[in-house]
Amino acid sequence: MTFRPVKSITQAKPTMEGAGVHLYRAFGFHKPREFDPFLLFDDFRNDDPEKFEQGFPWHPHRGIETITYVLDGKIEHGDSLGNRGILGAGSVQWMTAGSGIMHQEMPLANATGQMHGFQLWANLPSRLKMTAPRYQDIQGSDIPVIIDDDGTAVKIVTGSFWGKRGPVDGIAADPLYLDISIPPNTRKTLPVDTYANTFAYIFAGQGSFRDASNPYGVRVEKEVAGEEINIRDMTGNRTLVNFDTGSEITVQSGPDGLRFLLISGQPIQEPVAWHGPIVMNTQAELNQAMKDLRNGTFIQDQRH
Repeated sequence: MTFRPVKSITQAKPTMEGAGVHLYRAFGFHKPREFDPFLLFDDFRNDDPEKFEQGFPWHPHRGIETITYVLDGKIEHGDSLGNRGILGAGSVQWMTAGSGIMHQEMPLANATGQMHGFQLWANLPSRLKMTAPRYQDIQGSDIPVIIDDDGTAVKIVTGSFWGKRGPVDGIAADPLYLDISIPPNTRKTLPVDTYANTFAYIFAGQGSFRDASNPYGVRVEKEVAGEEINIRDMTGNRTLVNFDTGSEITVQSGPDGLRFLLISGQPIQEPVAWHGPIVMNTQAELNQAMKDLRNGTFIQDQRH
């Protein structure tokens, strides 16, 4: 087993999308090879309905897959193929846009005005860019959760982990998408594919993913689990941790515990031509997609 060192630690940046949805972007639209096969990751948690209720009105997608994970509140969605539905708390939608789809996503607050969730964009390889669109809507109750002996809870959206497999399947990047909760002051080692591009996104509590032999870089005053650690060196809410190669990740949670998404996928290693929600391999393909939008021929396959 080889430990994965941390390549970079960054904070998600506030931005606005759709018809005025305030969100935080961890990465996207820059250096697509760095997170290949993933293109963009948004954190759209918000406690003020005025900052998200206008939602994401009708817009196109082609050449990618969008993964929406709802923590709280709901998202009402519809598309040009006639699909309609509501994603509730704990549910996941994996949409393969493929050859093209028009859809909308309208967030709905919970009883206390909150809307919490994430959206990840995954690229499609050239051979699947123009595949038929499809949806996988997964209810929270259908997503397996493993509780380890130390109280660590792992929710498996897709991929295999600790002998169980998530319900989302048939994904080109063969990704691993986990929601992990670690109790306070706990050190945990988690297996990952050695060569898959992997990142963690912290959204509750605090923790460190540094080298297990010296997880905080310095030794200071507070002792946790028999070792001196530096609480101030821990990272917390809306932190993106990008890893180098290796077969395992070691994490130490802080006094409030830690909850994060752990996501990895096999890099596609193909050229990227990108304009908004349309991602192709060449500029010519991108130009054709824009022409299709103008000519009303964007929706090319009605199977779903």
